[in-house]
Amino acid sequence: MSGRRIVAAPLTAEAFAPFGTVIDKAAVAPRPMNAGKARRFHDLAQVRVAGEDGHVVIGYVEAEPYGLPLAVSLVERHPLGAQAFLPLNAAPFLVVACSDEGGRPGRPRAFVTAPGQGVCYAIGTWHGVLTPFGAPQNFLVVDRGGLGANLEEYVFDEPWTIHGPDTI
Repeated sequence: MSGRRIVAAPLTAEAFAPFGTVIDKAAVAPRPMNAGKARRFHDLAQVRVAGEDGHVVIGYVEAEPYGLPLAVSLVERHPLGAQAFLPLNAAPFLVVACSDEGGRPGRPRAFVTAPGQGVCYAIGTWHGVLTPFGAPQNFLVVDRGGLGANLEEYVFDEPWTIHGPDTI
């Protein structure tokens, strides 16, 4: 069973690049707007959509917390659209993503966000469920709407166990 143990690492743009984009305002220079009363951190991620009648939608998610270690049995992917999650507070959350290996998810990788970071999963990326720690957390989700099947789920034969780094 030890071969199915994964330790979450800090979320970085480089480590997460195979799965999508880290949404982090520290990655871009702000632009002034509204007569200098606001700062805009532009083009942090792109949510791409495909398929018939595909369009970008914005939703609001209220997510219940999880504890660690966490048994991950299920992952999902969205073949017709990217999916972005932006926390509405500065609490960290767990990000689980897998490479695609012939239409099935490979070994998961796990990351812990820094305060304020979000993620945008690329089209077709296998990923875990939204996983806040300790307390309920709210998120904006930018996703695909429209016709077509945009959800595939996969259940592992044996769960993977995700452990947090010492910082959680």
